[in-house]
Amino acid sequence: MSDNTSVSTFRQVPRTGVIYVMTEAAQRGYYYGNEEWANLGQGAPETGQLDNGPARVNTIELVDADHEYAAVAGLWELREAVAALYNQRYRRGMKSQYTAENVSISSGGRLALSRLAAALDRMHVGHFLPDYTAYEELLDQFDRFIPIPTPLDPERGYVFSAHELESEIIARGLSAVLLSNPCNPTGKLIGGSQLQQWVDVGRRLDSYLIFDEFYSNYIWDPVASGKSCGSVSAAAYIEDVNKDPVVILDGLTKNWRYPGWRVGWTVAPKDVIDRLSSVGSFMDGGASHPMQKAAIPLLSYENAEAEAVSIRRTFSEKRDFMLRRLVGMGIRVDVAPAGSFYVWGDVSNLPAPLNNGMSFFQHSLEKQVIVVPGQFFDVNPGKRRSEIMSRFENYVRFSFGPELETLDLGLSRFEELIESARDKKAAE
Repeated sequence: MSDNTSVSTFRQVPRTGVIYVMTEAAQRGYYYGNEEWANLGQGAPETGQLDNGPARVNTIELVDADHEYAAVAGLWELREAVAALYNQRYRRGMKSQYTAENVSISSGGRLALSRLAAALDRMHVGHFLPDYTAYEELLDQFDRFIPIPTPLDPERGYVFSAHELESEIIARGLSAVLLSNPCNPTGKLIGGSQLQQWVDVGRRLDSYLIFDEFYSNYIWDPVASGKSCGSVSAAAYIEDVNKDPVVILDGLTKNWRYPGWRVGWTVAPKDVIDRLSSVGSFMDGGASHPMQKAAIPLLSYENAEAEAVSIRRTFSEKRDFMLRRLVGMGIRVDVAPAGSFYVWGDVSNLPAPLNNGMSFFQHSLEKQVIVVPGQFFDVNPGKRRSEIMSRFENYVRFSFGPELETLDLGLSRFEELIESARDKKAAE
């Protein structure tokens, strides 16, 4: 077989936005732990000990049985722990309670989404612009359903009401809607009475709402959340856990700050979990047994709440620090993030060539700083809008996930870049 024949056997699979920028950075010398770089691009929180937070897990004890396969749906004890946490956090006093049968464990969020996509029937699936970069390839890989985009308006602060959701579902025949909440990249949060109205719409129209809640501990706006900045989840507004068409995805990656563990879960009606288990049996075979076992104590209500409190204390300071510095540089922020650990910034008012997201990213690499250009969040499965310029060409996603010292390093280098560009423009 010739080399050309071998290559043509496989289709070209594009890199998602974050993978693309990290690959570009690696080609310029970046590696994990390189203190000369400031990684403000990758969606990863700092993983060390936080002030007043629970002790980090640094050792895992195993017995012989832990080297065996775990069930495809996950360890029963971990599934019970996830269900119990959702009941304690969001469903106290409610008649309908989650059980282990409402939980499926997977090796991280992307695999949870892939299992779900493989289990979906022929349907129209709605999604929003902008949203998480990995949704693009996910929605493109499975041809049993048709992705239908809905652009959100920056001038309205990316608000989308329950009434608009209902109109969209009816007009476009959506059987499911996928979204991150809080949103990656804008930080927009659907919470409180608004979230309750969304769940009511899904129930009334029998349209599945798929909530990616991987940032649900990173809540900054008490008005948007409907509470004093506690964790936010659609689970609080479900009437019957086995009938309401709501699917929730979360994991240890962000809300417990263990991204390397690759432990995620799906919370849904029992019949959905059964289908996900069937998909997992041929797609991946199930998550790591040792990592699942180690995750069980982290899901206790006391530990989870302590982690959430320490996250909000540490990351709220970093949020304010980054917002203040970015706005001071002339980067416009349509709406301050109510959740997540990202700032969605419009660089169009900066001097050329920094007034374009991709160009800003490329020049930042020269200063050893990583960001993600906004065009990657213009979720476009199959590149059906390939000839149309992205509405987010002038946007950049900045992460305040790393330690404060790293943020300061990266932001200082941005200031140097912008000052240099302004000096050059003034000299022309």
